[in-house]
Amino acid sequence: MAKPLVIVESPAKAKTIAGFLGSEYMVESSIGHIRDLPRNAADVPAAYKGEPWARLGVDTENDFKPLYVVASEKKAQVSKLKSLLKDASEVYLATDEDREGESIAWHLLEVLNPRVPVRRMVFHEITRPAIERAVREWRDLDRRLVDAQETRRILDRLYGYEVSPVLWRKVMPRLSAGRVQSVATRMLVDRERARMRFHSADWWDIEGVFQKQGDTESFPATLSALDGKRLASGRDFEESGRLKTDSDVVRLDEASATDLARRLENSAFEVASVEERPFTRRPYAPFITSTLQQEAGRKLRFSSARTMQVAQRLYENGFITYMRTDSTTLSETAVTAARRQIETLYGKAYLPDAPRRYDKKVKNAQEAHEAIRPAGDDMRTPESLAAQLHGDEARLYDLIWKRTIASQMSDARGTSAQVRIVGRAAVSGEGKAEEATFSASGKIIQFPGFMRAYVEGADDPDAELEDKEVRLPPLAEGDALAVVDTDAGPGLDARSHATQPPARYTEASLIKALEEMGVGRPSTYTSIISTIQDRGYVWKKGSALVPSFTALAVVGLLEEHFGDLVDYGFTAAMEDDLDEIAGGSAEAVPYLRKFYFGAERPGLKALVSDDLDRIDAREVNSIPIGLTPSGETIYARVGRYGPYVQSGEERASIPEDMAPDELTVERAQELLAAPSGDRTIGIDPATGLAVVARAGRFGPYVQLGEVDSNSKERPPTASLFKTMSLDTVTLDDALRLLSLPRVVGTDPADGAEIEALNGRYGPYLKKGADTRSLANEEDLFSVTLEEALGLFAQPKTRGRAAAAAPLKELGADPVSGKPMVVKSGRFGPYVTDGETNASLRKGDDSESLTDERAAELLADRRAAGPAKKRAGRAGAARKSTGTTKKAGATKKATAKKTAAKKTAAKKTAAKKTTAKKPSSGTSD
Repeated sequence: MAKPLVIVESPAKAKTIAGFLGSEYMVESSIGHIRDLPRNAADVPAAYKGEPWARLGVDTENDFKPLYVVASEKKAQVSKLKSLLKDASEVYLATDEDREGESIAWHLLEVLNPRVPVRRMVFHEITRPAIERAVREWRDLDRRLVDAQETRRILDRLYGYEVSPVLWRKVMPRLSAGRVQSVATRMLVDRERARMRFHSADWWDIEGVFQKQGDTESFPATLSALDGKRLASGRDFEESGRLKTDSDVVRLDEASATDLARRLENSAFEVASVEERPFTRRPYAPFITSTLQQEAGRKLRFSSARTMQVAQRLYENGFITYMRTDSTTLSETAVTAARRQIETLYGKAYLPDAPRRYDKKVKNAQEAHEAIRPAGDDMRTPESLAAQLHGDEARLYDLIWKRTIASQMSDARGTSAQVRIVGRAAVSGEGKAEEATFSASGKIIQFPGFMRAYVEGADDPDAELEDKEVRLPPLAEGDALAVVDTDAGPGLDARSHATQPPARYTEASLIKALEEMGVGRPSTYTSIISTIQDRGYVWKKGSALVPSFTALAVVGLLEEHFGDLVDYGFTAAMEDDLDEIAGGSAEAVPYLRKFYFGAERPGLKALVSDDLDRIDAREVNSIPIGLTPSGETIYARVGRYGPYVQSGEERASIPEDMAPDELTVERAQELLAAPSGDRTIGIDPATGLAVVARAGRFGPYVQLGEVDSNSKERPPTASLFKTMSLDTVTLDDALRLLSLPRVVGTDPADGAEIEALNGRYGPYLKKGADTRSLANEEDLFSVTLEEALGLFAQPKTRGRAAAAAPLKELGADPVSGKPMVVKSGRFGPYVTDGETNASLRKGDDSESLTDERAAELLADRRAAGPAKKRAGRAGAARKSTGTTKKAGATKKATAKKTAAKKTAAKKTAAKKTTAKKPSSGTSD
């Protein structure tokens, strides 16, 4: 018997919904998008491979018609859906109710081409009442939302595929540009530039501890004015460290502050004024996507990826409403449930007379969802779900529940007080007295209201909560005060202060800034932050996002040659234009035509083609650091093997963990003056050439002879074993290393030669195309033919590090519940829970990696999902031309490696004598 077929996006959601609908429905997932623009040349159908626009996947000459292909990994799922469709009486497309979800539903409709009625089923929470209501109250597909998402997708493809190759040619391979990611990177770079320009300034003040005569309660106050003139503070200084020209303030130095404190010790102080004002604090709105990411970052120390991953699980299992939303609105059902709980848990005093309404949306809000709140009609408390929710899920649900409940509670009320205290200090040698004014602030919360349930965190982790209560004793104008000493120090203490550079962005503050500017969408922030880290534009130092020197070079290039594309206002305006297309007040094709071909200003196509030859690669990769005392400019440059500092002809590598603002002129000169690390350790008796130990980009190594600029042959080199160091490696060690690869013997079964080699990923044996790992590096010199044959007789393990002991054992991953370990892999150390692998990023260290950071890396990797794998395959496909030839050449090169080393050594030795003779030709 035919049944309705319900198609959702994820298997987890399908399982939950199937439980609600029962056996009368078939519920299956699409597992995300089933088709998209081609990822690489291999994805392009044969019929289109000759088209000039095939690389883009968008026919720019034919109204920007996109070419959609079903991904190879989705073909089996599409076949399954088509099979289920044969027995379906109708189809419910139950993807998320946003632009992306509407687009997925449309692609399903196009690919499956059902011959039965099709209905669009939408819901904001996965509960039984919500799902049953969604089946009854279906609607048609919204083509305006589909068109808006398609326009966004095409726009991003044009931007990325046209601009990224410019970065490959002018900066370095494997970089990328994007409509939002490039703007986000620019924001981080602008902040780092401000830090690089910053010069610290110091100033002094005095903190006093006062006590009302006859009282036992003391309180602190800070010197704020001298003879009626305000004391300088951090806001009075420019980034150069100089006082602002319009600042009419007194700046104390250490000597004057210390002297003033001494002269005030025996002075009489009294209260000059007391100002008390009542205040009212309204509760915060319920969570939207961006504020949830920000607060989870502040309070729970979650990355944005980890937050969204946990929220996704809570949503799919029916605990919260849809987590990608711009709306702060709560449904009547939710408001009623919240008010009922407030009265039960806190009492009527905490319940306002009327429900609170939060209907203000952020700039460029797109969807009509509710705010993020606990799902259902009864707003279940965290305690009631203690048996069902654990770890990250319990913590995030608790945060969402508290914020939702607090949003419907009464205002907090209190009184703030400002107290001015005056004392006089005699001036030595003069008959007048200086009037010193101290200030103290207090705040008394008389009724906590919503603060009983929730207090918002601060972006600055060192800042105190605004809502913290600060009590002052009862004071009145004219009250006499005395200075009292404390265990912490004297009653009047001169204190130094220094201006601080602007704080770097954290994930939370970057998301907030992007949202305020109207750049990007809440659903994209997580992937943007992950992408700019994966591309090497950003690395984490604690929770701060630090831009790399590569980011500085890329942003500099984009600002100079593609200014509009990284202009904050222009990018936000693009969001407005896309909203107009979604609303039906603008058309997609004219907008895309204007963006790509241009109108009153050049379009993207002209910018890319016309500017390419004018871009000086050396110039864009050079970042001026400052002038040396002799007037020579020091540059940080981005090179093929990483950033380096250069002054004249001298250069030195920049340490990987050095942030751009830490590279001062003085630090650069230290790097340039440091010894190169080269050490001649002896002479090879066979060739008479020097053997040198060197520090290289990929680790320490030894080299036989020097590079001859007139020869294409390179001197033989060999990496040091892990047990060796540049300082202690001996000539015998070096000659043994340079003797590799070593022929172990010949397999009697097939006559194939077996070699022992030290490769990039460790020691191994090679026989033709087959390889086996060796347990340790010393085995390279001792493994026998019999032992080698025994290894080749065993099945090959998956990866050379498969059996290696972990570098570090960690706690359980909060998502999978499985133990996390750090392992050594082909591309460096990585963390794994046995299901997901995530490489350690710049700034991470296997020794100091914490459980929280490991879980964050795994969460970021899961959030990237198949997309990152696809990107890797796409990169491999782009390199596919000539891959077979290269593989064949590699086999031949390996077979001849030993002979080549000997030949190179002989040639170098032969030229050793002639190199001293004058050349009869010219050198270029």
